[in-house]
Amino acid sequence: MNFLLEIILFGVIIYLSYILHSQKKKQLNADSLKTENLLLKDQLTKKDLEFNSRESNLTKTIENLQSSFTKEQEFLQQVRLDLDLKEKKLSLNISDLEAKLLDESESRKKILSQKKSSEVRLGNIAETLAPFLDQFDFDPETCTFLGKPIDYISFAEEGITIIEVKSGKSQLNSKQRQIRDQIKDGLVSWKEIRIT
Repeated sequence: MNFLLEIILFGVIIYLSYILHSQKKKQLNADSLKTENLLLKDQLTKKDLEFNSRESNLTKTIENLQSSFTKEQEFLQQVRLDLDLKEKKLSLNISDLEAKLLDESESRKKILSQKKSSEVRLGNIAETLAPFLDQFDFDPETCTFLGKPIDYISFAEEGITIIEVKSGKSQLNSKQRQIRDQIKDGLVSWKEIRIT
């Protein structure tokens, strides 16, 4: 019986050892889980702090960007207003300058017209007085004034000469050039017409 009691006792000791070992293993697992849980909580806290810090920085950046954007919009609005004002002033200046240019053009046209008219009158006077000037190489007694298209014809004994008087920088007109060229080409003839 002792032997049986010893075996039972030995079985109970093994069973209790097994239970203790299981309990220690469970306790170690629990401690390990607690440590792991604490580490995870610590990591989560750190991540939460990092997230909050990043969120705060992003919020500040967004606020700064919004502030800068608002200031930029206000600046651009002011620039737009300034440019509109300058454009209006320039438009008024352009209108004034166009009006002055038109007035000046009209004034110049009048002056140019008067100048041309004076030159024509002066030319006509010079044509009329040409036979009495030193530059006129023909005897005024032999010259007949035509006026248009040729000024004078000289009927001197040495020959007949067609004379065109010009003053200043004036040039022959197309009709006068045509007559000059016909004379040079010998296309001048005599024609007698009898009227009965």
